[in-house]
Amino acid sequence: MKMEKTLTIRNDGQRIVATNYWDTDHARAGKFYCSVNAGAIRILVPPARAAEVEEWNACRYVIVSCGPWPEMAISRAVELLFEDFSDSPYCLHLSPQSFDVLPGDPGAKEWVISAWLPGPTPVFERPAKWRHVERLPWLKPWE
Repeated sequence: MKMEKTLTIRNDGQRIVATNYWDTDHARAGKFYCSVNAGAIRILVPPARAAEVEEWNACRYVIVSCGPWPEMAISRAVELLFEDFSDSPYCLHLSPQSFDVLPGDPGAKEWVISAWLPGPTPVFERPAKWRHVERLPWLKPWE
């Protein structure tokens, strides 16, 4: 039986300086993974889904909605809505298993969402707006 490699991430504040994510079964399966550190949610993008990042570039900010996801029987999940002011903005729905730690309520603190492919700098970065919602999917613009 093959053992899954333990995911490692080394940080310098909001930057990821090293990770083995791209060598894991999680990445090979095409699953996003989010690492939370220093006021940033860093999305590790699997190579098979790298082209999707192009869709994110039109957004001005990312709305982070936290709440229960009843259809999936998950008490706390996260929706990332890439607000581009279109009728169908790109959106990710993520379970707790997609995070190293679920992000907590930032209060008045500014947060950032970034996306990472192999390399020393993020391929995408935008400010984040934060809210708690009744249930996911929420899919509503910022009010």
